[in-house]
Amino acid sequence: MDRRGFIRAAAVTGVGGAAASQLAAPAVAKGRMEWRMVTTWPKNYPGLGTGAELLAQLIERGTDGRLTVKVFGAGEIVPAFEALDAVSGGTVEMGHGASYYWKGKIAALQFLTTFPFGLTAQEQNAWFQYGGGQEIADEMYKQLGCKFFPSGNSGAQMGGWFNREINSLEDYKGLKMRIPGLGGEVVKAAGGNVVNLPGAEIPPALQSGAIDAAEWVGPYNDLAFGLYKSAKYYYYPGWHEPGSTLDNFINLAAWEGLPADIKAVIESANAAVNQTVLSEFVARNNSSLKTLVQQHGVVLKAFPDPVLEGLGGLSGQVLDGLAASDPMSRKVMDSLLSFRKDAMAWTRLSEQAFTAARALPYTFAEAKAG
Repeated sequence: MDRRGFIRAAAVTGVGGAAASQLAAPAVAKGRMEWRMVTTWPKNYPGLGTGAELLAQLIERGTDGRLTVKVFGAGEIVPAFEALDAVSGGTVEMGHGASYYWKGKIAALQFLTTFPFGLTAQEQNAWFQYGGGQEIADEMYKQLGCKFFPSGNSGAQMGGWFNREINSLEDYKGLKMRIPGLGGEVVKAAGGNVVNLPGAEIPPALQSGAIDAAEWVGPYNDLAFGLYKSAKYYYYPGWHEPGSTLDNFINLAAWEGLPADIKAVIESANAAVNQTVLSEFVARNNSSLKTLVQQHGVVLKAFPDPVLEGLGGLSGQVLDGLAASDPMSRKVMDSLLSFRKDAMAWTRLSEQAFTAARALPYTFAEAKAG
C-alpha cells in the first residue's frame, strides 16, 4: 500500500498509530512546522475551497513561515464526510467544512452551522462573538478532540433547485432532495426523502434523476457546479440556511502544543477568512444570478407564503424534538432562540426597515457606463 493509501485507510478504520505519532512530533525544520488541512470541498472550489486556501496563506504569512498548512480537497486524503475523523484521530492537524456534517457525532453541532428561520450571517457572527456561541462550540468540539473556529459564512442561501413547482407543502411529499442539517429534517417532516451528499456528488445525482431536487449554496456556487443544466426552477428564499457558518477544526493536542503567538495568528486568520468569504458571496452572487437567468434561462420562483408558513411550523416541531432529545441540544437551542428574539427586534428597526425604504418607488441616481 502506498503512503496516501495508508493514510486513507488509517482515517477510515481509526487505526492512527503512525499518523498520531507524526502529529505528536510534526515536521519541523529549524523551528518550522508543516501541517495538513483536509476539507469537505473540492480543491479550490469558489468561496469554500478558496476560503480554506486563504486561511492557510494567512497563517503562513502571519507566522513568517513558522507554520505552513497544505490544503487538500475532499477525497485527496479522506472522503469529504470523514474530515472530522481524520483531524480528531490525528491523521492530519486541521480541517475545514461545516458543523452540520458532523451531526452523527453530536446532534447539537447542526445548530452551529445554521438553523431554519434562524439567524442571518451578521447575527450568527454576533452570537459566536458576543452571545456565548464560541464557548458552546468549544465545549462540543472538545468532546471530539478538536478546537473550533468560525471560518466563513455563505450568507443567505437560495431555497434550491427543483424539477417541479412547489405550490403547497404537499409537493414535498415523496420528493427526493439533497438538503443537509436541520433543513433536511424539516423536509423529512414534510414527507420528503432526504439524501445527504457532498457537494461534488450533487451534479451527477441531479442529472441522473437519483434526486429530484437539491440545495447547495447560492448563485455563485450553483453556477460553478452547473446545476442549472439539470433543474428548471430555482427557488428562494433559503429558509433552511439564512447564514451558514463554516468550521475550521484543529486537532486539540496540536492546538494546545502551539505557542501563544501562533495561536493568535490562527485566531486572527479565521476571523479574517470568516468575513472575507461572506463578502465574496455577497459580491459574486449578484453577477452569477444574472448569468443564470439571462444566459441559461433559469426560472426564479419564490416559495408561496403558505409553504413558508408550513415549513416554519414544521421547523419549530423539529427543533423542539431535537432539544428534548439531549441536554446539549437544549442548551444550544435555548441560547440561539434567546439571541434570535433580540436580534429580530433590532433587525426590524434597522436592516429590515432600511431595505424596505430602499425599495420604495423613488427616482435615484444612476451609474454612468464606462
